[in-house]
Amino acid sequence: MPIHITDPADPRLDDFRDLTTADRRPDRPGGRGLVIAEGTVVVRRLIASAYPVRALLGVRGRFDELAPDLSDLEAPFYVASADLMARVVGFHLNRGVLATADRIAFPPTAQLLDSVRSVAVLEGVGDHENLGSIFRNAAALGIGAVLLGEGCADPLYRRSVRVSMGTVLLVPFAGLSGSWPAPAELLRSKGFTVTALTPKPSAVTLRQAGLAGRKVAVLLGSEGPGLTDAALESADLQVRIPMAPGVDSLNVATAGAIAFAEIATG
Repeated sequence: MPIHITDPADPRLDDFRDLTTADRRPDRPGGRGLVIAEGTVVVRRLIASAYPVRALLGVRGRFDELAPDLSDLEAPFYVASADLMARVVGFHLNRGVLATADRIAFPPTAQLLDSVRSVAVLEGVGDHENLGSIFRNAAALGIGAVLLGEGCADPLYRRSVRVSMGTVLLVPFAGLSGSWPAPAELLRSKGFTVTALTPKPSAVTLRQAGLAGRKVAVLLGSEGPGLTDAALESADLQVRIPMAPGVDSLNVATAGAIAFAEIATG
């Protein structure tokens, strides 16, 4: 049953309070480290995920819309007006519903690699929207896991979760420790062909790479500088996406999607 809230200071809403300043990693000042889902599609994916849901907050219409998904959920659903929600959250919420959850831990990197045949390896992807888009593409095209190297943003930050349409909650991920070439050696020890995506003219094209049937790790670098020289030199293959004249590269999430699709068709 919904729990109706009329007081914006109600302590039961503390998970949702002042999200513009409190929605941060635990190691940052004021951060609560919670997973926050916005909108019915993302909230449904959160409910269906392994992340333990803590509470939901929304207008009555969103409660009615989500009712079939809530039957086995023990977390409370707080119903409030859109105005009260805005006062609590700190901004107007167009999607009309939020949910919070605790984080979970995935298996260690080496163990995670034993259970997948494809993995995206990210280096320096610090933009939350790019990160969310990469996870969405990975989920859509069957990439088994994402490894986060140095300089990557938090994939469970609210903006990443929203941009990914909640698919970041479905794709396992882990941190990638150590400096190159150690991560590449770990990937090779697990049977992966380490493939670095780069616009360098000397790189082979995706089609020429012949990735069909292989266990593949796709290395993606930050927007602008791309992969570091150390990452490129550690790869088994340097691979490019052919560009039309006058264009030298693609957004990292778009480039990743093309590479993921090539692996999927293989």
